[in-house]
Amino acid sequence: TECMPPRLFSGSLSFLNETSDTGVNCCETTGSPGRHVICFNIPDVCNTTTLLLSEDGDMLYVGARDAVLALDVSRKDSITLRSKVGKPTLADCPNFIRVLQFLNTSHIYACGTFAFSPRCTYINSETLRMTIKPDEGRGRCPYDPYQRNTAIVVDGELYTGTVADYRGNRPVISRHLSEGRRVDLKLDDTLGWLEDPTFISSSFIPDEEKIYFFFSEVGREYDFIDKFIVSRVSQVCMSDVGGQRTLQRRWTTFAKAQLLCQADNELPYNVIQDIDRLSPAERAPADDTLFYGIFTSQWSVNSGRSAVCSFRQSDIKAVFSGNYKVLNRDTLQWSTRVQEKVANPGECGLHNASDNALRFVKENFLADDSVRPVGRIPIMVSAEHSYSHLTVQRVQAANNRDYTVLFLLTESGYLHKAVLLQSGAHIIEEVQVFEQPQLVKSLKLSISKSVIYVGTSEAVVRVPTANCSFYWTCAQCVLARDPFCGWDPASRACRKVQGGRILSQGTVEVYFTSCPAGELVSVSLNEVVRLQCPAVSRLSQQQWERPNSRLSSDLYLQLGDGSLTFVATPATLGHYLCLSTENDYQQTMAIYHVKQRSSTMTHPVPTTRAVARPGPVLHTSAEFWDGEPLLSAQGPCCLKELVVVSLMLVLCLSLLITMFLFIIRQRCHSRTAPQAETPSGLSERRTPVEQEALRGTQFLSKRNGQVLNSGQASGLVCNRTLMGSNGHLPNTPI
Repeated sequence: TECMPPRLFSGSLSFLNETSDTGVNCCETTGSPGRHVICFNIPDVCNTTTLLLSEDGDMLYVGARDAVLALDVSRKDSITLRSKVGKPTLADCPNFIRVLQFLNTSHIYACGTFAFSPRCTYINSETLRMTIKPDEGRGRCPYDPYQRNTAIVVDGELYTGTVADYRGNRPVISRHLSEGRRVDLKLDDTLGWLEDPTFISSSFIPDEEKIYFFFSEVGREYDFIDKFIVSRVSQVCMSDVGGQRTLQRRWTTFAKAQLLCQADNELPYNVIQDIDRLSPAERAPADDTLFYGIFTSQWSVNSGRSAVCSFRQSDIKAVFSGNYKVLNRDTLQWSTRVQEKVANPGECGLHNASDNALRFVKENFLADDSVRPVGRIPIMVSAEHSYSHLTVQRVQAANNRDYTVLFLLTESGYLHKAVLLQSGAHIIEEVQVFEQPQLVKSLKLSISKSVIYVGTSEAVVRVPTANCSFYWTCAQCVLARDPFCGWDPASRACRKVQGGRILSQGTVEVYFTSCPAGELVSVSLNEVVRLQCPAVSRLSQQQWERPNSRLSSDLYLQLGDGSLTFVATPATLGHYLCLSTENDYQQTMAIYHVKQRSSTMTHPVPTTRAVARPGPVLHTSAEFWDGEPLLSAQGPCCLKELVVVSLMLVLCLSLLITMFLFIIRQRCHSRTAPQAETPSGLSERRTPVEQEALRGTQFLSKRNGQVLNSGQASGLVCNRTLMGSNGHLPNTPI
C-alpha cells in the first residue's frame, strides 16, 4: 500500500532523528451505532502496522514505513503525536519497521527492512532518539516487508522467527543480543527443521523458562500428492547455549508439534492465522494458561470458513514430553517405529549431553502426538466471516464470575466481541471499524484503558472494548450478556463493570433515551416508498409489521439492509413498525405513519429517515399521540392569521355571554312576577322567546326515556367527550 510520495533527502541511508510535539492528526469515525472510534494518521506516514504498548498503557509506539511514532494515548478522547523518528529515504528504498520491542525500561529495539538490507537500532523510549549506530539485522528482521515474522525480548535477549536470506528460502528461529558466557543461537538447517514456515507469534513461558513459537508450514510427515499445510507450536529453552562439539551455536532444545484444530469426522482447520495467550486466573496453576487461535482451511469445502480453538499449556507440555517421530536420513521420511530413547528431545539442559544424545535430538525433533484443543472441538466455527486477528481477555462480571471474551477482527473490517458461555460462544456485538476494507496487520489490547488498537496500512484505530450506555433498558443490558456491563438500579442506567462491581459514579453517555417516536411520512399515490430501519448490530434480524394487517409479498419488498419498499396506494397507507430481534429479545426500532400528501398543503412536512446518518440516535420529524401528529409537525404558523382568529374568538364569546345573561334576566323576572294565572293560562301569556327556550330545555332533559333537569343536561352537553362507535378517540389507531 502506497501513501504520499516520501520526501527526498540527500546523503546516505541512515536514521535521522526528528521530533514533534504537535503534529496532531486525528480523525473520528463511527462505523457502528454506539461506538466512538478514533483513528490517527499522518499524511506522509503509512504502513502503521507494528504496535508496541507501554506497560501503563499511556504510550503507544508505532512502527511504520520510514518512521517510528510515539503516540500519547493517555486520554480517552484523543490520540496525540508525542514524537517521531524517521530516516532519510529515496522513493525506491523504503524502510518498513517490522520489529519493535522493549529492550529494557529505557530503550526500544527496532529493526526495519531497510530496502531489502535489514538494519536494527536502539531508540530511547522517552526522547525517541537513537543512541548507537544501526547494526546488522539479518536473521532478526525479514527482507520482504510483507513477509510475516515474530519477535520477543526476554531478559534483554531477542528471540525471533523470520528468514535469513534475500529470497526467503532460509527460515530461522534464533536468539540475539546474548552477552557474557551465553552465545547467539540459531537452528541447524541441514535436516530441514522448518519447511517453508509462516511465523505467527511467539510467547514467553515463565514457569518453564521456554519460548513458544507458533507458525504454519508444510507437513512432511504426510505423504500427500499436494503440499499439506499444518499448524505448529515449537519450543526452545532460554538456558540453551548450544553443544560443545555437536550442534555448536545451534539449538539443542528445539522441538515442534502439530496444533490440531478439528472437530470429529470433519476436515481439520489446518492453517493458523493468529494466536493470543490468556494467563490463568488468580490462584490457578500456570499449566492452566490457554492459547486461543484462529484457523482456516486449505480445503475448498471449508473455503471462507474460520474456526477458533483453544489449547492448554499442560497439553502442550504433555505432547513435548511424549514420544517423537523418527526421521530416515536416507529417504527423509518420518516414521513412528518404537525405538530406545537416547535423550529426551525438548528437555532443557542438553548442552552438556554427549554427542550421541545430541545427534539423537538433532534428528528427532517432531513430536509423535498432536496437541488437541480443549474439549476436543473448536470453540466456535464461522461459515460467514473470515477472521484474521484476535485478542482475548478475562473479565469479572457483575455476578462475580469470570468470563472469557474474544475480540475477533474480520477481513472485511468488522470487530466481533464474543463471550464464551457454557452453551458455547455468543457474539455480543459487531462493530464496524472501517468504512472500507483495510489491510490489517496487528491487534493490540490495552486492558488498563479498556480499548483495542488496530494497526492498518493507513492509520491506527482505537476502539473501546465496551460501551454500556448503548443499552438503554434493563432488558437490553442484561440480555446482551456483556460481562463488561451491568444494570445500575439507582441511576437506572447500564454502566461499566470493573472487578465485579458496577461503577455508579461518573457521567453516562446516553445514545438512546426512550423508545423511538413515530415519524410522519407524507407521500403521493403511486409513489415508491422506502422505509429505513436502524439496526442495533448487523447480527440482529429485522421484521416489519402493520397493526391488524399482514405484509403480503405481492405488495411489499424487504431488502437486505432491513428497509421496506412498497408502492403508495390506499391499501398501503397507515402505520408501520420495524422490530429488531437478537438473542430472543425483541424491540421496536422505528415507527412510521404513511399518509397521503394533501394537495392543499402549503408547507409540506419534512421527513427524516431513521438511519439518515450513522449513529444510534433516532431523529424524527413528528411524534404521534393517539394517532394524531403533534403541533410541532404541522409546519410554521403565521402571526397575522393567529391574531385575526383570536379576535374573532373573543367576539363570539362576548356575544354568547350577552345572550346567556339576557335569558337568565328574563327567567328571573318571570319568577318574581305575581302568580295569579293558572298554569294553563301561563303558557298563553309567555312571550315567543320564553316558549322557545322552554321547548329547548325540555328537549335536552329527555334522553333514553329519562327526564333530566336543565342543569344536568347542560353539564352533559358541555362536558362530555365525543366518542366514536368503537369507543376510541377519532383517528386513533387500534
